Amino acid sequence: MTQTHAAPSKTDNATDRVYNFSAGPGVLPESVLEQIQADCWNIDGSGIGVLEHSHRGKVVDRIFAEAEADCRKVGNIGDDYAVLFLTGGATTQCYQVPANLLPDGARADYLQTGKWAEDSVENARLYGDINLAFDGQASVYDHLPMSDAEINHSDDAVYLQYTSNNTIYGTEFSFVPKPKNPDAFVVCDASSNIYSKPFDVSPFGVVYAGAQKNLGPAGTTVVIIRKDLLERKPRTLPEMLDYSVHAAKGSRYNTPPVFPIYVVGLVFKWIMSEGGLGVMAERNERKAKHIYDVLDASSFFKPHARKDCRSMMNVTFRCPTPELDAKFLEEAGARGMKTLKGHRSTGGMRASIYNAFPEAGCKALADFMKDFESKNG
Repeated sequence: MTQTHAAPSKTDNATDRVYNFSAGPGVLPESVLEQIQADCWNIDGSGIGVLEHSHRGKVVDRIFAEAEADCRKVGNIGDDYAVLFLTGGATTQCYQVPANLLPDGARADYLQTGKWAEDSVENARLYGDINLAFDGQASVYDHLPMSDAEINHSDDAVYLQYTSNNTIYGTEFSFVPKPKNPDAFVVCDASSNIYSKPFDVSPFGVVYAGAQKNLGPAGTTVVIIRKDLLERKPRTLPEMLDYSVHAAKGSRYNTPPVFPIYVVGLVFKWIMSEGGLGVMAERNERKAKHIYDVLDASSFFKPHARKDCRSMMNVTFRCPTPELDAKFLEEAGARGMKTLKGHRSTGGMRASIYNAFPEAGCKALADFMKDFESKNG
Protein backbone atom coordinates (compact mmCIF):
# COMPACT_ATOMS: atom_id res chain seq x y z
CA MET A 1 0.00 0.00 0.00
CA THR A 2 1.30 3.45 -0.86
CA GLN A 3 1.70 6.03 1.86
CA THR A 4 0.78 9.70 1.68
CA HIS A 5 3.38 12.04 3.14
CA ALA A 6 2.37 14.44 5.84
CA ALA A 7 3.27 18.04 5.15
CA PRO A 8 6.98 18.72 5.78
CA SER A 9 7.62 20.16 9.22
CA LYS A 10 9.04 23.62 9.89
CA THR A 11 12.72 23.91 10.72
CA ASP A 12 14.99 26.77 11.65
CA ASN A 13 17.67 28.01 9.26
CA ALA A 14 20.58 25.56 9.42
CA THR A 15 23.86 27.08 10.57
CA ASP A 16 25.91 25.70 7.67
CA ARG A 17 23.72 27.29 4.97
CA VAL A 18 24.32 30.76 3.55
CA TYR A 19 21.60 33.20 2.50
CA ASN A 20 20.99 32.34 -1.14
CA PHE A 21 19.60 35.35 -3.01
CA SER A 22 19.71 33.56 -6.38
CA ALA A 23 17.14 34.57 -8.99
CA GLY A 24 16.75 30.93 -9.98
CA PRO A 25 17.09 28.19 -9.19
CA GLY A 26 15.93 29.73 -5.97
CA VAL A 27 16.01 28.67 -2.35
CA LEU A 28 13.87 25.70 -1.27
CA PRO A 29 12.27 25.17 2.15
CA GLU A 30 14.69 23.31 4.40
CA SER A 31 12.00 20.91 5.57
CA VAL A 32 11.44 19.98 1.91
CA LEU A 33 15.17 19.37 1.45
CA GLU A 34 15.12 17.07 4.47
CA GLN A 35 12.20 15.09 3.01
CA ILE A 36 14.05 14.82 -0.30
CA GLN A 37 17.10 13.38 1.46
CA ALA A 38 15.00 10.59 2.93
CA ASP A 39 12.99 9.91 -0.22
CA CYS A 40 16.05 9.73 -2.47
CA TRP A 41 17.00 6.63 -0.47
CA ASN A 42 13.60 5.03 0.10
CA ILE A 43 10.23 6.59 -0.73
CA ASP A 44 6.90 5.36 0.65
CA GLY A 45 8.58 2.32 2.22
CA SER A 46 9.15 0.91 -1.26
CA GLY A 47 12.85 0.24 -0.76
CA ILE A 48 13.50 2.31 -3.90
CA GLY A 49 14.47 5.98 -4.11
CA VAL A 50 12.28 8.53 -5.88
CA LEU A 51 14.91 8.98 -8.61
CA GLU A 52 14.70 5.28 -9.50
CA HIS A 53 10.96 4.67 -9.75
CA SER A 54 9.15 4.01 -13.01
CA HIS A 55 6.96 6.87 -14.16
CA ARG A 56 4.19 4.30 -14.69
CA GLY A 57 4.39 2.80 -11.20
CA LYS A 58 2.11 3.24 -8.19
CA VAL A 59 4.53 5.49 -6.29
CA VAL A 60 4.68 7.95 -9.17
CA ASP A 61 0.92 7.65 -9.63
CA ARG A 62 0.64 8.94 -6.06
CA ILE A 63 3.22 11.69 -6.59
CA PHE A 64 1.48 13.07 -9.68
CA ALA A 65 -2.03 12.80 -8.27
CA GLU A 66 -1.07 14.62 -5.08
CA ALA A 67 0.95 17.28 -6.91
CA GLU A 68 -2.00 18.14 -9.12
CA ALA A 69 -4.51 18.01 -6.26
CA ASP A 70 -2.33 20.20 -4.05
CA CYS A 71 -1.69 22.68 -6.85
CA ARG A 72 -5.46 23.02 -7.11
CA LYS A 73 -5.88 23.36 -3.34
CA VAL A 74 -3.22 26.06 -3.02
CA GLY A 75 -4.57 28.12 -5.92
CA ASN A 76 -8.27 27.21 -5.59
CA ILE A 77 -8.27 25.95 -9.17
CA GLY A 78 -11.50 24.35 -10.33
CA ASP A 79 -12.20 21.45 -12.67
CA ASP A 80 -12.67 23.81 -15.61
CA TYR A 81 -8.87 24.12 -15.76
CA ALA A 82 -6.27 21.46 -16.56
CA VAL A 83 -3.04 21.39 -14.56
CA LEU A 84 -0.04 20.18 -16.55
CA PHE A 85 3.58 19.48 -15.59
CA LEU A 86 5.66 19.94 -18.75
CA THR A 87 9.30 20.11 -19.77
CA GLY A 88 11.31 22.78 -21.60
CA GLY A 89 10.98 25.51 -19.02
CA ALA A 90 8.98 28.70 -19.43
CA THR A 91 11.05 29.36 -22.56
CA THR A 92 9.18 26.59 -24.37
CA GLN A 93 5.91 28.27 -23.44
CA CYS A 94 7.05 31.31 -25.44
CA TYR A 95 6.18 29.34 -28.57
CA GLN A 96 3.89 26.61 -27.23
CA VAL A 97 1.22 29.17 -26.32
CA PRO A 98 0.91 30.75 -29.79
CA ALA A 99 1.45 27.40 -31.52
CA ASN A 100 -1.61 25.99 -29.75
CA LEU A 101 -3.78 29.08 -29.49
CA LEU A 102 -2.99 31.71 -32.16
CA PRO A 103 -4.37 31.01 -35.66
CA ASP A 104 -2.34 32.03 -38.72
CA GLY A 105 -2.78 35.74 -39.40
CA ALA A 106 -4.67 36.37 -36.17
CA ARG A 107 -3.54 39.00 -33.69
CA ALA A 108 -2.39 38.81 -30.08
CA ASP A 109 -1.50 41.64 -27.72
CA TYR A 110 1.77 41.39 -25.80
CA LEU A 111 3.08 43.61 -23.03
CA GLN A 112 6.84 43.88 -23.50
CA THR A 113 8.13 44.51 -19.99
CA GLY A 114 11.46 42.65 -19.89
CA LYS A 115 13.70 39.94 -21.27
CA TRP A 116 11.25 37.05 -20.99
CA ALA A 117 8.45 39.11 -22.50
CA GLU A 118 10.80 39.94 -25.39
CA ASP A 119 11.39 36.23 -25.95
CA SER A 120 7.65 35.57 -25.98
CA VAL A 121 7.08 38.32 -28.55
CA GLU A 122 9.85 37.04 -30.82
CA ASN A 123 8.50 33.48 -30.79
CA ALA A 124 4.85 34.49 -31.16
CA ARG A 125 5.68 36.36 -34.36
CA LEU A 126 6.36 32.98 -35.97
CA TYR A 127 2.62 32.25 -35.74
CA GLY A 128 0.60 35.45 -36.03
CA ASP A 129 0.36 39.22 -35.94
CA ILE A 130 1.74 40.60 -32.67
CA ASN A 131 0.74 44.00 -31.32
CA LEU A 132 3.08 45.49 -28.73
CA ALA A 133 0.37 46.86 -26.50
CA PHE A 134 3.03 48.18 -24.11
CA ASP A 135 6.79 48.53 -24.64
CA GLY A 136 9.05 49.52 -21.77
CA GLN A 137 12.34 48.95 -23.58
CA ALA A 138 13.22 52.66 -23.88
CA SER A 139 13.28 53.07 -20.09
CA VAL A 140 15.28 49.83 -19.59
CA TYR A 141 12.08 48.29 -18.23
CA ASP A 142 12.09 50.29 -15.01
CA HIS A 143 8.28 50.48 -14.85
CA LEU A 144 5.05 48.82 -15.91
CA PRO A 145 1.63 50.07 -16.95
CA MET A 146 -0.39 50.87 -13.84
CA SER A 147 -3.81 50.40 -15.45
CA ASP A 148 -5.43 49.29 -18.71
CA ALA A 149 -5.53 52.95 -19.74
CA GLU A 150 -1.77 52.76 -20.34
CA ILE A 151 -2.11 49.73 -22.62
CA ASN A 152 -2.72 50.04 -26.38
CA HIS A 153 -5.21 47.17 -26.72
CA SER A 154 -6.25 45.72 -30.07
CA ASP A 155 -9.93 45.39 -30.86
CA ASP A 156 -9.51 41.90 -32.30
CA ALA A 157 -6.75 40.26 -30.24
CA VAL A 158 -7.23 36.53 -29.64
CA TYR A 159 -5.43 36.87 -26.32
CA LEU A 160 -3.33 39.26 -24.25
CA GLN A 161 -0.07 38.00 -22.76
CA TYR A 162 2.00 39.57 -19.99
CA THR A 163 4.72 38.64 -17.49
CA SER A 164 3.45 39.23 -13.97
CA ASN A 165 6.88 39.70 -12.35
CA ASN A 166 10.03 40.70 -14.19
CA THR A 167 12.91 38.95 -12.47
CA ILE A 168 15.76 40.88 -14.05
CA TYR A 169 14.35 44.37 -13.56
CA GLY A 170 12.51 43.95 -10.27
CA THR A 171 9.04 45.04 -11.43
CA GLU A 172 5.70 43.40 -10.63
CA PHE A 173 2.18 44.00 -11.91
CA SER A 174 -0.34 45.24 -9.36
CA PHE A 175 -3.37 44.30 -11.52
CA VAL A 176 -4.43 41.79 -14.17
CA PRO A 177 -4.66 43.48 -17.58
CA LYS A 178 -8.04 43.05 -19.28
CA PRO A 179 -8.26 42.59 -23.07
CA LYS A 180 -10.41 45.01 -25.05
CA ASN A 181 -11.89 42.18 -27.12
CA PRO A 182 -14.54 40.53 -24.90
CA ASP A 183 -13.84 37.15 -26.51
CA ALA A 184 -10.10 37.31 -25.79
CA PHE A 185 -8.40 35.55 -22.89
CA VAL A 186 -5.37 36.42 -20.79
CA VAL A 187 -2.07 34.50 -20.79
CA CYS A 188 0.28 35.07 -17.87
CA ASP A 189 3.92 34.09 -17.47
CA ALA A 190 3.98 33.92 -13.66
CA SER A 191 7.33 32.18 -13.36
CA SER A 192 8.80 34.34 -10.63
CA ASN A 193 5.81 35.23 -8.46
CA ILE A 194 3.32 32.37 -8.79
CA TYR A 195 1.76 31.42 -5.45
CA SER A 196 3.54 34.26 -3.65
CA LYS A 197 0.17 35.82 -2.75
CA PRO A 198 -3.56 35.01 -3.05
CA PHE A 199 -4.40 33.85 -6.55
CA ASP A 200 -7.61 34.08 -8.59
CA VAL A 201 -7.39 31.95 -11.72
CA SER A 202 -10.70 33.11 -13.21
CA PRO A 203 -9.37 36.03 -15.33
CA PHE A 204 -6.87 33.75 -17.09
CA GLY A 205 -6.96 31.38 -20.02
CA VAL A 206 -3.41 30.20 -19.41
CA VAL A 207 -0.98 30.66 -16.53
CA TYR A 208 2.47 29.12 -16.72
CA ALA A 209 5.52 29.14 -14.49
CA GLY A 210 8.96 27.58 -14.58
CA ALA A 211 9.30 25.79 -11.25
CA GLN A 212 12.77 26.95 -10.30
CA LYS A 213 11.86 30.12 -8.43
CA ASN A 214 8.85 29.67 -6.15
CA LEU A 215 7.77 26.08 -6.76
CA GLY A 216 10.77 23.76 -6.85
CA PRO A 217 13.90 22.92 -8.83
CA ALA A 218 14.51 23.43 -12.54
CA GLY A 219 13.15 20.73 -14.80
CA THR A 220 9.40 21.18 -14.99
CA THR A 221 6.93 23.94 -15.86
CA VAL A 222 3.47 24.19 -14.38
CA VAL A 223 0.81 25.10 -16.96
CA ILE A 224 -2.72 25.91 -15.83
CA ILE A 225 -5.00 26.09 -18.87
CA ARG A 226 -8.73 26.51 -19.28
CA LYS A 227 -10.06 23.22 -20.62
CA ASP A 228 -12.11 24.74 -23.43
CA LEU A 229 -8.86 26.14 -24.90
CA LEU A 230 -7.55 22.58 -25.27
CA GLU A 231 -10.13 22.06 -27.99
CA ARG A 232 -8.73 24.81 -30.20
CA LYS A 233 -6.66 23.42 -33.06
CA PRO A 234 -5.36 26.30 -35.19
CA ARG A 235 -2.71 24.08 -36.80
CA THR A 236 -1.30 20.57 -36.84
CA LEU A 237 1.46 20.22 -34.25
CA PRO A 238 3.94 17.57 -33.21
CA GLU A 239 2.32 15.69 -30.34
CA MET A 240 4.94 16.87 -27.84
CA LEU A 241 3.82 20.48 -28.43
CA ASP A 242 0.09 19.79 -28.21
CA TYR A 243 -1.42 20.79 -24.84
CA SER A 244 -4.39 18.47 -25.38
CA VAL A 245 -2.12 15.44 -25.75
CA HIS A 246 -0.39 16.14 -22.44
CA ALA A 247 -3.71 16.82 -20.71
CA ALA A 248 -5.19 13.54 -21.98
CA LYS A 249 -2.15 11.62 -20.72
CA GLY A 250 -1.98 13.26 -17.29
CA SER A 251 1.38 14.92 -18.08
CA ARG A 252 2.85 11.49 -18.84
CA TYR A 253 2.65 11.31 -22.62
CA ASN A 254 6.39 10.62 -22.57
CA THR A 255 8.77 9.95 -19.67
CA PRO A 256 8.30 13.04 -17.49
CA PRO A 257 10.80 14.68 -15.12
CA VAL A 258 9.50 12.82 -12.07
CA PHE A 259 11.94 14.26 -9.56
CA PRO A 260 11.20 17.99 -10.16
CA ILE A 261 7.47 17.27 -10.15
CA TYR A 262 7.85 15.35 -6.88
CA VAL A 263 9.67 18.34 -5.33
CA VAL A 264 7.03 20.77 -6.60
CA GLY A 265 4.44 18.58 -4.89
CA LEU A 266 6.35 18.85 -1.60
CA VAL A 267 6.50 22.63 -1.96
CA PHE A 268 2.72 22.79 -2.40
CA LYS A 269 2.38 20.84 0.87
CA TRP A 270 4.83 23.21 2.55
CA ILE A 271 2.82 26.28 1.44
CA MET A 272 -0.32 24.75 2.92
CA SER A 273 1.47 23.78 6.14
CA GLU A 274 2.65 27.38 6.52
CA GLY A 275 -0.91 28.70 6.27
CA GLY A 276 -1.47 29.18 2.54
CA LEU A 277 -1.12 32.08 0.15
CA GLY A 278 -2.39 34.74 2.54
CA VAL A 279 0.45 33.93 4.92
CA MET A 280 2.91 33.85 2.00
CA ALA A 281 1.82 37.35 0.94
CA GLU A 282 2.11 38.82 4.44
CA ARG A 283 5.54 37.27 4.90
CA ASN A 284 6.79 38.34 1.46
CA GLU A 285 5.65 41.92 1.96
CA ARG A 286 7.36 42.04 5.34
CA LYS A 287 10.57 40.54 3.94
CA ALA A 288 10.74 42.99 1.05
CA LYS A 289 9.95 45.93 3.31
CA HIS A 290 13.17 45.40 5.29
CA ILE A 291 15.16 46.06 2.10
CA TYR A 292 12.94 48.69 0.50
CA ASP A 293 12.90 50.74 3.70
CA VAL A 294 16.68 51.03 3.43
CA LEU A 295 16.48 52.00 -0.25
CA ASP A 296 13.78 54.59 0.42
CA ALA A 297 15.85 56.22 3.16
CA SER A 298 19.12 56.10 1.23
CA SER A 299 20.86 58.75 -0.85
CA PHE A 300 23.58 56.20 -1.71
CA PHE A 301 21.78 53.23 -3.24
CA LYS A 302 19.76 53.67 -6.42
CA PRO A 303 16.82 51.29 -7.07
CA HIS A 304 16.22 50.21 -10.66
CA ALA A 305 12.44 49.79 -10.53
CA ARG A 306 10.08 52.70 -10.17
CA LYS A 307 8.60 52.73 -6.67
CA ASP A 308 4.97 52.21 -7.72
CA CYS A 309 5.63 48.93 -9.54
CA ARG A 310 8.51 47.29 -7.71
CA SER A 311 8.61 43.57 -7.06
CA MET A 312 8.15 41.68 -3.80
CA MET A 313 10.25 38.86 -5.24
CA ASN A 314 13.28 40.58 -6.80
CA VAL A 315 14.77 43.75 -5.33
CA THR A 316 17.14 45.49 -7.75
CA PHE A 317 19.52 48.32 -6.84
CA ARG A 318 23.06 49.56 -7.31
CA CYS A 319 25.73 51.66 -5.67
CA PRO A 320 27.00 55.00 -7.06
CA THR A 321 29.80 53.29 -9.04
CA PRO A 322 30.54 49.84 -10.49
CA GLU A 323 33.60 49.70 -8.23
CA LEU A 324 31.41 50.08 -5.17
CA ASP A 325 29.03 47.45 -6.55
CA ALA A 326 31.95 45.02 -6.72
CA LYS A 327 33.02 45.91 -3.19
CA PHE A 328 29.46 45.48 -1.91
CA LEU A 329 29.19 42.02 -3.47
CA GLU A 330 32.55 40.92 -2.09
CA GLU A 331 31.79 42.06 1.44
CA ALA A 332 28.25 40.69 1.38
CA GLY A 333 29.60 37.33 0.28
CA ALA A 334 32.06 37.33 3.16
CA ARG A 335 29.08 37.75 5.48
CA GLY A 336 27.26 34.76 4.04
CA MET A 337 25.00 36.59 1.57
CA LYS A 338 25.54 34.96 -1.81
CA THR A 339 24.36 35.33 -5.44
CA LEU A 340 23.45 39.00 -5.11
CA LYS A 341 25.01 40.10 -8.39
CA GLY A 342 22.52 41.84 -10.65
CA HIS A 343 21.80 40.88 -14.25
CA ARG A 344 24.07 42.48 -16.85
CA SER A 345 21.07 44.47 -18.14
CA THR A 346 20.80 46.43 -14.90
CA GLY A 347 24.13 45.90 -13.14
CA GLY A 348 24.39 46.37 -9.42
CA MET A 349 22.63 43.94 -7.13
CA ARG A 350 19.52 41.79 -7.19
CA ALA A 351 18.09 40.22 -4.05
CA SER A 352 15.65 37.45 -4.96
CA ILE A 353 13.53 36.63 -1.93
CA TYR A 354 11.04 33.99 -3.02
CA ASN A 355 8.58 32.26 -0.69
CA ALA A 356 11.13 29.99 0.97
CA PHE A 357 13.74 32.69 1.52
CA PRO A 358 14.01 33.38 5.28
CA GLU A 359 13.08 36.77 6.71
CA ALA A 360 16.31 36.72 8.72
CA GLY A 361 18.22 36.95 5.44
CA CYS A 362 16.33 40.10 4.44
CA LYS A 363 17.09 41.65 7.82
CA ALA A 364 20.75 40.71 7.47
CA LEU A 365 20.95 42.31 4.03
CA ALA A 366 19.18 45.48 5.22
CA ASP A 367 21.59 45.81 8.16
CA PHE A 368 24.58 45.27 5.89
CA MET A 369 23.31 47.88 3.40
CA LYS A 370 23.05 50.49 6.15
CA ASP A 371 26.51 49.63 7.43
CA PHE A 372 27.99 49.69 3.92
CA GLU A 373 26.49 53.12 3.17
CA SER A 374 27.76 54.57 6.44
CA LYS A 375 31.30 53.48 5.56
CA ASN A 376 31.28 54.27 1.84
CA GLY A 377 28.74 57.03 1.37
